[in-house]
Amino acid sequence: MQSHALSDTDRRFRLAFEACTIVPADFSHEAHVRLAYVYLSEHGTEESIARMRTALQRFLVHHGIPATKFHETLTRAWVLAVEYFMGKAPSGSSKDFIEKNSELLDSGIMLTHYSAQVLFSADARGAYVEPDLEPIPVPGRAV
Repeated sequence: MQSHALSDTDRRFRLAFEACTIVPADFSHEAHVRLAYVYLSEHGTEESIARMRTALQRFLVHHGIPATKFHETLTRAWVLAVEYFMGKAPSGSSKDFIEKNSELLDSGIMLTHYSAQVLFSADARGAYVEPDLEPIPVPGRAV
């Protein structure tokens, strides 16, 4: 994977999210992408997925959001997508990364990999389900 740095703002963002001081209204799709970038800059794929899962579930509990809001397949798939784009070019921060890869801001992009029926199923919410339309690209492999 390319070299990816974190800004002090990135580190403060991760700490604030993990401490649940970010309010749900401020945790947008872009913030999800940013958090995935931060974790992947610090850890390997599986560790990043585990940290993302734990942080999101703690965030839901802390803010009184039903646990059913958590979606395992989307969580894993987005970390994998961010990882793929991180393999294209180095970044100096999450802001730099997102500016270079603005297509990741399209929250509907997973529907190019999953049918709505599969992605929004109870099975996909509770456990990771492989894409049924097109595989999520792997870093270092052309799409």
